[in-house]
Parts: sequence; structure tokens; C-alpha cells
Amino acid sequence: MKDPNNTRDVGPRVGTPLWLYLVSTTVAGCVLLGASVFWLGLDRLQTFAGEPLVWVLLGMVIAGELRPIAAQSADGDNGNPTSLPFSFALVIYFGLPVAGLVQALATVVAGGVRGHAPHRTAFNIAQYTLSFGVADAIIQFAYPRSAETAWVPQGWGLLLVALAGAAYFITNLTLVECAVAMHERAPLHKVLMKNIGQRLFVAGVLLSLAPLVVVAMAHSVWLVPLFFFPLAALYSSASLSVKREHQANHDELTGLANRKLLILRTQEALGEAQVHRGRVGLLLLDLDRFKEVNDTLGHPTGDRLLQTVAHRLTHSVRPGDLVARLGGDEFAVLLPQVRDAVSAREVATRLRVALAEPMRLDGMDFDLEASVGIALYPNHAPDFELLLQRADVAMYVAKERRTGVELYAPHKDRNSTARLSLFSELRRALIENELEMFYQPVVSLTDHRAVALEALVRWRHRHRGILPPEEFVPLVEQSYLMRSFTHEVIEQTLPQIARWWDEGIRLPVSVNLSARELLDPTLPEIVAAGLRRHGVRPGSLRLEISERVMVSDAEAITPTILALADLGVSLALDDFGTGYFTLARLNGLPVEEVKVDESFVRRISDTSDGRVIVGSAVDLMSTLGLRAVAEGVESDSDAESVRALGCYAAQGQYFTPPLDVAATTRWLYEHGGLAEQPSERTGSAG
Repeated sequence: MKDPNNTRDVGPRVGTPLWLYLVSTTVAGCVLLGASVFWLGLDRLQTFAGEPLVWVLLGMVIAGELRPIAAQSADGDNGNPTSLPFSFALVIYFGLPVAGLVQALATVVAGGVRGHAPHRTAFNIAQYTLSFGVADAIIQFAYPRSAETAWVPQGWGLLLVALAGAAYFITNLTLVECAVAMHERAPLHKVLMKNIGQRLFVAGVLLSLAPLVVVAMAHSVWLVPLFFFPLAALYSSASLSVKREHQANHDELTGLANRKLLILRTQEALGEAQVHRGRVGLLLLDLDRFKEVNDTLGHPTGDRLLQTVAHRLTHSVRPGDLVARLGGDEFAVLLPQVRDAVSAREVATRLRVALAEPMRLDGMDFDLEASVGIALYPNHAPDFELLLQRADVAMYVAKERRTGVELYAPHKDRNSTARLSLFSELRRALIENELEMFYQPVVSLTDHRAVALEALVRWRHRHRGILPPEEFVPLVEQSYLMRSFTHEVIEQTLPQIARWWDEGIRLPVSVNLSARELLDPTLPEIVAAGLRRHGVRPGSLRLEISERVMVSDAEAITPTILALADLGVSLALDDFGTGYFTLARLNGLPVEEVKVDESFVRRISDTSDGRVIVGSAVDLMSTLGLRAVAEGVESDSDAESVRALGCYAAQGQYFTPPLDVAATTRWLYEHGGLAEQPSERTGSAG
């Protein structure tokens, strides 16, 4: 059976070990074939060309090349060809020149019919010639004969044929499997020993028929085609067995490995890695927005799209890697040998690039994207199940954050034992006041004076030190602690705003809000009560809403946003540039400020296109009456670039990292932010 995902017809890069091996073997085989034909002579060659026996055998060899008996767990396009009894019979009867020429012609015809690449066909001709050459040399050594003498083995001659057959098998196996091992980047001994028992048995059966074919050739040419029937029965029986095995281990739609085969190959790879202290990588890939294709165009189109995806994936991974379909639009890629996380990321990136190429079906172009999660052995998991689970975690992180590729990280795993332990400690931290607010100044780009502050929560863990928000805030967002956490942040931030106002520092302080917080209808009441309790003007508090939240939950959170605006609290759009939000959608929402994400800021320095994109976005903000603030400014050139593009303020390591309260107060006294009328801090909360 022809495998549409087979990559052996993809030519190796020039200069690689595989390329050198294929070239040297092909040259050696062609030289031997040419020398043997020259030794035969043109006159004798013309005589053989006129014999019906040679043409009948050529037809039988071609038919046999088109119907190989594949081994279990092997590509059905490869295996022991049923042409072997006839071509080896020619070696016995006439010698290498005739057998080599007949086999070469049959290989060219079969290669053309099966769509083999020219380099693969040439290598097959060479390896057959070299294998037959070794067998013929053994026969010639023990029974010298001229090209005119046909030999029918009898008695001890059958032992000589058996020895020649064994030499053929060993030579052929070595030549072919060396190429396979280089192509798949697998150890040679492992490739040689794979299914060796079955391959030896099938080759023995086919080679044992060759003397019988020779006897038939000596009596009548028309007896030879009768061997078609036993060989057809052998082929049918073997093919049925291989087909059943293939169906049990492969996906019916795409022909890729299924979960069963993926588990088997992963366990083998883990065993090898354990012995050789290597690494194994498992990539989990999920197509983005594939459901829309099925829902809009129907499952037949979706199935054809999945087949195209399977073909692209198998032709984008490294030889020896295994691509499997787990179901629906979810695929897995096993990397039996991977150097490190960087190499695994390179494979994942190559897969995404391959899928990003438009796919044309039924006159329509489809643009597909994929989210890929990576987990490595032994870094992240000791066995298949945990490896798959953690690749799944990383994949969903990539999908949520729209980063495309993510490596598993324990702090991003909402279900890990470490996170469950951290969750238990977090409950204690809320009770024992271990959360602490740090503040990062927002600085004017004209005079470098502070114009605002951003409150950033930190956890002063008793054993692990100060933990950044990315290590525990996602855990809070997925738990019932969200309301308590929000209350704690507000209850720490508002009193500090009040103290700063008393000290003569009046700057708006912003607090980040998550989707869960904005979906809480009681949030405006909590904020209003806090403002009243601490006597803080609503305008002194600024609430930042992530662009991702606006993209995914805009309709659900709009009532809360409007209620907060009615209190007099100012609002800002945070992390602009990380999602697919358009500023035009802010129409009707009381947002005053847009904070350009640091990934956008980096594009200004990296590319001229990035500068144009950011500049256009800032111009649009200005047109809409919004202030633009740049995040993640790390150098003087960054600051100058965003200032030139129209940002009125910025924050980042270049100015100062987040500081605790005491350090923030000192920094503010040094860099401005002092109020002229500190008594104005008290005001209505709604």
C-alpha cells in the first residue's frame, strides 16, 4: 500500500552523510553493472534480447517489483519484492550481466509507476546490482562459467545456491538499512534487527523458489509464468496481515500513526533515552479555528484539509520523527532524539510555518494556524502519560496566550502537584498578609517626571522569596479566591494612595483587572466602598483592562466597565498589540489611555515595518482622543523611538523596575510627582 506521507523520496541535502552514501553506492553499482555488460559483449547481449525467456522473466520481475511483501510495522511500499525468485534465478542461470540488466529495467518501470524519485530508483538499481554481484561472485568462484553457459544447479550445487542466497540477503539488507538508518537518524543495529525474523523467513521462502524457477526455465519458458499463482497467494496472505496490522496502528483518514502506535514508539524511545542518557520530545499540536471550517463547509472538506495537514506535517519533521493523529484536529509529534528545548522549538516552528502556507481546496484558500505544546523527557516527565499531559498543558497555554509555541513550565500548569501545593499556601498568604504591592512609575517622555504609578502585586513567600504575579495570579483566577484576592489588592492600594496624598504626592495609581474580576457584578460596589472608606478621590484610581479580556469577553464585561466609569474611576486598555482588538471597538467605552505592549515596542527597534505599525496605532489613538503609554522600555533608544512616534509616557526597566513602597516614595521625590494641593485627595465615590 502506498503511503502518501512517506518521505523517502525527498532528496537528501548535498554534502550530508546520507547524500554521500547514496552517491557512492549508486556509482559503485552502476560501474559494476556497466563492467559486467561490457564483459558480456554487444553480440551476446543482442542474442539474449531476442530470447522469449528473457522477456517473460522481465515481465515477471516487473510484476514482482510492483507487489513487494512488506514486513509488519513497515511501509507497504517497501519489503521483499516478489520478483526475487525470478531475478535470482537469472543470476543462477545466466550470471550477473543479464540479471542486472533485467532487474535495472524492471526497477525503472516500477519506480515510474510507483512515483519514486530518480535518486531512489538509481539507488535501488545499484543495491540490487551489488547484491547480485556478491551472489554471482560466490557462484563463479565455485563454478566458473562463461556467458554462453547456462547453469542448472544439482546436488551440491544447491548448497552453493543457498550460500549465494545468504550472501545476497546480507548484502542487500546492509546496503538498504544503512540508507534507512541515515535517513531516520536511527542506530544501524536497531534498524538492522527490526523484524529480522520475519524478513529472514520471507526472503528465505522467495530465494528457495529460485532453483525451481531455474528448472522451469531449462525445460520450457511457458512453465515460468505458472509461478505467478503461488506468489500471488503468498503476496495476498502477507498483504492481508500487514493491512490488519496497519489498520490497528494507523489513523484511517490520514494514514498517520494513531495513539496506540504513538504510545509504543514513545516507550521505545524512552527506553533508548534512559540507556543513552538522551532526551525525548513530545509535541502536541492543535489547529486553531478548524471547527469553523467543519461548521461552514462540512466534514468532507474538513477531512480533505486534515489529509493535507498530515502530508505537510510528515514532510516538515525530521526523518525518524513520528507524526500521529490523536483525533479531531489534534496531532502529536514524537521526537525520539532531541538535543534540547531549542531544537524542539525549531521543529515546532517549522511545523507552524508549513501549515501557515495557504491550502487551496474547491477553489478556496484556507489559512491555518496551530498551537503547539512541547514536553521533554526527562526534564518534564518520566513516562508517556505524563509527557502527553504536560505537552497538552503547554499547548493550551500557547492557545490562550496566542504565542503559537510553548514549552511546558510547572508554574503554568494549573493541575500540577506543585501548583496545588502553592494554592494551599496562597490561602494562608491571604490570611497572613504575605501579599505586598510594588509600584512602577509611568514617566513622561518630555521631562522624565513621573505622571502615574502602576500597582503590581507580589507574594513575599516565606521559603521562595518574592514571587512575581505570573507564578500565582493565574492560579487565583481559576479559583474561588478571586474575590478575596481582589479585595486584598484594593485594600492595600487605596490606603497607600491616601498616604501619598497626605505626603504631597498625587499621582493616579493603576491596578490591573482580570477577566474574572470584571465578570463579578459586585466589583463596582467593592471599589466604591474602598474609595469611601479610605477617603480617596475616584480619579486617583485607574483600572487597567487587558486587551485579551476585551477580545474574548467584551460584551460580558461592558456593564461593569460602565459602572466603574460612573464612579469617576479612570480606565486604561492594557497590553495593546497582544491580541486582535481594534481601537475602533472602544467607541462608547470610557477608556482614556492605551498601554502599548512591550512586544509591540520591541518591534520598533527590530524592523522598520514595526515602526510603521506602532506609529499608525499611536496616530489612531491620538485621533480617538486617547493617550498612548509605551510598556517595556529598556533603553534610551527605545524611549526616544516611542516619544518620536507620539507616546506621551512610558514605563520599563530603563526608568526603574517595580519598587516597594519605601523605594517608590524615594524615587518619586527625586523624579517629581509632588502635589501642590494635597488636601484635594478626598472626594465622592459615587
